[in-house]
Amino acid sequence: MLHWRQLLLVVGALILAARGLNPAHGEPLPNPLVISEVYNRSHARVAMKYDPILRAAEEVQRSSSLMKRCDLHWRHATVDHFSWAMPPRNMTTFTQRFFVCNEHWTTYGNGERGPIFFYAGNEADVTLYLNQTGLMWENALDFGAALIFAEHRYYGESLPFGPRSKEHPQFLTAEQAMADYAELILEFKREHGCQNSSVVAFGGSYGGMLAAWMRMKYPQAVDGAIASSAPILAFDGLEPPYDAGSYAKAVTYDATSKAGAAPGCSEAVRQSWDALARQGASSKDRSRLRNELNLCPDIPFQSKEDVTALALWLQSALDYIAMGNFPYASSYITNGNGVLPPFPMRVGCELMMGSGSDDIGLIQGIVKFANIFYNSTQKATCLNFRQGVNPDTDEAASLWGYQWCTEMFMPSSRGGVTDMFWPQPWNETSAVEGCQKEWGVTPRPRWAVTEWGGRKISTATNIVFANGEYDPWSGGGVLESPNPSIVSLFIPRAAHHLDLMFSHHLDTAEVKEARAIQISHIAKWIGRRPKASEGMRLQSIARSVPQKN
Repeated sequence: MLHWRQLLLVVGALILAARGLNPAHGEPLPNPLVISEVYNRSHARVAMKYDPILRAAEEVQRSSSLMKRCDLHWRHATVDHFSWAMPPRNMTTFTQRFFVCNEHWTTYGNGERGPIFFYAGNEADVTLYLNQTGLMWENALDFGAALIFAEHRYYGESLPFGPRSKEHPQFLTAEQAMADYAELILEFKREHGCQNSSVVAFGGSYGGMLAAWMRMKYPQAVDGAIASSAPILAFDGLEPPYDAGSYAKAVTYDATSKAGAAPGCSEAVRQSWDALARQGASSKDRSRLRNELNLCPDIPFQSKEDVTALALWLQSALDYIAMGNFPYASSYITNGNGVLPPFPMRVGCELMMGSGSDDIGLIQGIVKFANIFYNSTQKATCLNFRQGVNPDTDEAASLWGYQWCTEMFMPSSRGGVTDMFWPQPWNETSAVEGCQKEWGVTPRPRWAVTEWGGRKISTATNIVFANGEYDPWSGGGVLESPNPSIVSLFIPRAAHHLDLMFSHHLDTAEVKEARAIQISHIAKWIGRRPKASEGMRLQSIARSVPQKN
């Protein structure tokens, strides 16, 4: 049985699970637009040699350059949009951070301004998204667009109650955050005299959920939305119901030869958990294993519960690595603290398969696999399974735990048969009790479907949902197009919202085409074609790709 604290560890960083409809996992997919290139799913291994220091330096240089091209702004946001009662400490407003990058913002001959590309910040410091959302940056010039990157309340520096914000988490909801964004957009348009400027919301993961819901709830503020890796269907109360184990199935798929990983990797990972349980069964075994794994001296490893904590820590790393299974080195999943190699799931599988098949070899292999994430800086001298990647990531995970315990209550399970983990069945009662103990709140398991409609979103318009073959979130994504104005893209060989990232010379043909499709829809929404420099790219747009039945 999955204990509630273990469950919060697993889901703390937005590890969602949803309906198993990904065609890559052997299930029928009704009618997404499948990016059309037929590609070779070979067993080719990626080169394990890469230069994390050079890659990190390149990303820091780019980040510094982008920040200099933006103006920092603060606004007085309403603490509670939906009540007239006085908030704690009489704090009716707080300062919300956002960045405006308007070097390419066009003024037309009639005096009207160009469109606005708006990033709906998710559960982290907004500068992470400013520095990574290349789809916005690379198309600002062609569309003459202003860029706005808005920070989500309670994250980064937008703290309603300052350093004591965690003591008053009741205003940390998606509804409050979207109301912040709607007010920000409308205020900005009034202040700049651009009431007729079209606004396109962008977002990935939880931010993609917010972008899509913004288009549905605030159509007066948002004209269209690019919602990538947005698992808006990862909730209870759907019909048909979703598979809470689909996340784990997708992580497992990424460790198979079908996804380019070394043959036998997923089975070796599955065997490693039993090996860890056997080698950690007694005090003598744990003492030997502590030395074998080079655990940090101050880390307790005296009980079977400690062994379970280690296993969950290792498992969580695989979840993150699968999300960051990009074709090039990237620091996105590590929140800028270290760099994952190209196709890190393949690299991890190489390490796994090269570590031996006895118990100690399997355990060493899974630790090496996990350290691609936890030791991405290559600076750790011992193994500390009681800490995450960095304090910022840990803080965000804690706050997300509150959101998960309230309205983002997304079931997650693992079975050990159709995935490479060990049995961890979903227990709603235990999860609810854990949330009550941890945060003093009781989740509403079906509230998200009540509030945002679940699968019944056919009345919405102007949304492009994108999901990747390698992305564990895809099971909770919109994989059907309910009407011609809501487009569902399925991108082979893509991980967690890869389509939103900056263009890279290692990008696949499929993600390039997906971006072209997204740009073509943006052009429709705002009623203007991009400039001539974009013309060649638009020739590769979604040529009426046949839908799968």
